[in-house]
Amino acid sequence: MEQGLEVALVDLQSSRNNLRHHTEEISAGRLLVRRGQPFYVTLYFRNRGFHPKRDNIIFVTETGPLPDLASGTRALFSLAGRQGPSPWMASLEANGATSLEVSLYAPPTAAVGRYLLKIHIDSFQRSVTAYQLGEFILLFNPWCPGDSVYLDSEPQRQEYVVNDYGFIYQGNKNWIRPCPWNYGQFEENIIDICLELLDKSLNFQFDPATDCALRGSPVYISRVVSAMINSNDDNGVLNGNWSENYSDGVNPAEWTGSVAILKQWHATGCQPVRYGQCWVFAAIMCTVMRCLGIPTRVITNFDSGHDTDGNLIIDEYYDSTGRILENKKKDTVWNFHVWNECWMSRNDLPPGYGGWQVLDATPQETSNGLYCCGPASVRAIREGEVDLNYDTAFAFSMVNADCMSWLVYGGKEQILHQNTSSVGNFISTKGILSNERDDITENYKYREGSPQERQVFLKALHKLKFGRSQGPGQAASQPPGSMPVGSNEPWSLGAPSRQPSDVVQVSLKFQLLDPPNMGQDIRFALLALNMSARFKDLKVNLSAQSLLHDGSPLPPFWQDTAFIKLSPEEAKTYPCKIPYSQYSQYLSTDKVIRISALGEEKNSPEKILVNKIITLTYPGIVINVLGAAIVNQPLSIQVLFSNPLSEQVADCVLTVEGSGLFRKQQRVLIGLLKPQHRASIVLETIPFKSGQRQIQANLRSNKFKDIKGYKNVYVDFRL
Repeated sequence: MEQGLEVALVDLQSSRNNLRHHTEEISAGRLLVRRGQPFYVTLYFRNRGFHPKRDNIIFVTETGPLPDLASGTRALFSLAGRQGPSPWMASLEANGATSLEVSLYAPPTAAVGRYLLKIHIDSFQRSVTAYQLGEFILLFNPWCPGDSVYLDSEPQRQEYVVNDYGFIYQGNKNWIRPCPWNYGQFEENIIDICLELLDKSLNFQFDPATDCALRGSPVYISRVVSAMINSNDDNGVLNGNWSENYSDGVNPAEWTGSVAILKQWHATGCQPVRYGQCWVFAAIMCTVMRCLGIPTRVITNFDSGHDTDGNLIIDEYYDSTGRILENKKKDTVWNFHVWNECWMSRNDLPPGYGGWQVLDATPQETSNGLYCCGPASVRAIREGEVDLNYDTAFAFSMVNADCMSWLVYGGKEQILHQNTSSVGNFISTKGILSNERDDITENYKYREGSPQERQVFLKALHKLKFGRSQGPGQAASQPPGSMPVGSNEPWSLGAPSRQPSDVVQVSLKFQLLDPPNMGQDIRFALLALNMSARFKDLKVNLSAQSLLHDGSPLPPFWQDTAFIKLSPEEAKTYPCKIPYSQYSQYLSTDKVIRISALGEEKNSPEKILVNKIITLTYPGIVINVLGAAIVNQPLSIQVLFSNPLSEQVADCVLTVEGSGLFRKQQRVLIGLLKPQHRASIVLETIPFKSGQRQIQANLRSNKFKDIKGYKNVYVDFRL
């Protein structure tokens, strides 16, 4: 009598499958596959071969703690082609004497995550034999047209899913600098940490079965990840800190990559890492989403609005010296703000709103009770459809709010001017497979000053103000009359910006006379122009103060008063200098100084306000690769750095990292650096991955935190 079929061993063909599924960078020894695409498994039998007419093999896949057929977290599907209700499929590829190769297929809607693979064998109506074949991880598939994250451009897939390094743009709109970043989404154990992150979410803790069943939706996953990157509601990855006191953690400006942060979070039992600010939150989210297979990019918005009350107006308050005051409403304009865009279809929205979606992991406002933001359709933001899910109104205000400047004196508030175009400039991301900056402002809004831009703004305002029903995650509707607008005001929201020079007929403008290099005096001039046919007698109060990254002002450290007399159509220059010795002790980590001038004409109530943001700069680190970079061959890397200041600095630490080049972040204790001292060190490493790579470096001391440098390196596979 013939025996039942017995499995001796199984070959999950991890190396072959991973290569076909674009996961070979994660691992060659573990099976990681993408949904909507077949993968291959070979079964080796102990006693005989597979007989299609006598043997029935049923495959079982399970994910999550409570696998369930109805919810899709458990699937049963037969090799014999007798397809049941399951969308999973198994097909016979090759039938050997004592082996069987099959292809397995996960539907493009399957939940992502860690799966168990089992089989049940029923031979000649004997008792059913069950085997556990192994474990695999299922990811989103941007290469599959049936997947909701499908992206139909291979260069874009390479950039937004496969590329493990990039640039995050910082500075201000007049001085945009690329900050190199190591995303490292394919580094060892990062996929496990990403799945752990999903399991630590409040959604999973509250209802693990439902959470796992919903993991096939990139909309759902992106909201969960957005909440888990910050730690405001849960044991998320990062603690945010904008206080300038980082003594019990790491200054956010010092980080150069995601891997060290994620590994620290995991190693400490999922205790939030200290500290992050917006670009760190966005970089970590980019790593997690690319690792899971969702195309993701990092976006910087210069002059980014944070509108706390949902009226699309950012109010800024000044005193009579031109000093910007702490905002009582907490509305602010951030010098720059960083978020993510993730690519996905939006079947929960009307047609046309799929594609790039804004997700912001920085904890600013709550959404459905949690600190997360998005996904908000970029197209919906551009068209002012602020009632569409999720958090579109808040995202709209970040790029398109109007700015109101108020003078506070004697307990009263006087409007200085309204600016309709100061928020949302040079919206930037790294170019596709290039080191160039890509300006994507037109994706978010029509050209400033165009009729369409004002029409969209008024449409958005109308939707918010008159309480059209909001979906989950939206700001509350504003009550009528909540706008700071009255019928007696000489301007309206639909009109172009009202400039104070229109009334006073005097133009004030700041001009830098030298590049603003850290350690040197700041030299600039105030240019005054009389545009009228009348004599003008001006008093101008000038001040300088540091700004925190979120736009909050620190007290002024420099003030001056200029008296300027102007004949009709005359121009004059008033030179100014702020010595390094005066500003050095007052700088924030961002090294941002705001200079302001508040001018008034004698015997006139009208005021003119002008300001300028200055970001002080350091010379960068220079990295040289000494010789050819070849996998598994020693490589020497020279790092050149200097102390740019005219004073000694202490506690200097150099960090260097790069996915595929260094197994872990390198930390070199430098100690003291004398004034203007230049130094060089050589690091030895052995590259372990081929292709285009990047080295990122940062130098910190007790006087500065983020002197950075990078070098792109191509690693050959063999000699």
